[in-house]
Amino acid sequence: MVGKHCILELYDCDKSKLDDEAFLRTTITTAAKRAGATLLNLITHRFEPQGVTGLALLAESHISIHTWPETGYAAVDVFTCGDHTMPEKACQHLRDELKAMNHALRSFLRETPAAVAELERTPECTPR
Repeated sequence: MVGKHCILELYDCDKSKLDDEAFLRTTITTAAKRAGATLLNLITHRFEPQGVTGLALLAESHISIHTWPETGYAAVDVFTCGDHTMPEKACQHLRDELKAMNHALRSFLRETPAAVAELERTPECTPR
């Protein structure tokens, strides 16, 4: 197994929280910690007149969120590699903090094809 990928749809969220960039930055940071992941960088952007997109670069992969405050909707993607991470905990934290009244969570394992998994992975450097 390479990792686990969670796709989270959040419905009927607190509209003011979906439009609060600072709140979302804090919430994403905590979600990464809850997942047992290492946050390397966090980029967010607030759109006019509303909506926020956030992307957390993790040592283990990423968390992304796109919000539509006008409809109370957020689309979330959490992908983590390794056995030590728990992306579902990040999803639960985001769902709880955004006060989603309804949600849909799909998760699946990312698998490396056997033929690729057995290859030695070393960078090829060609001297110039």
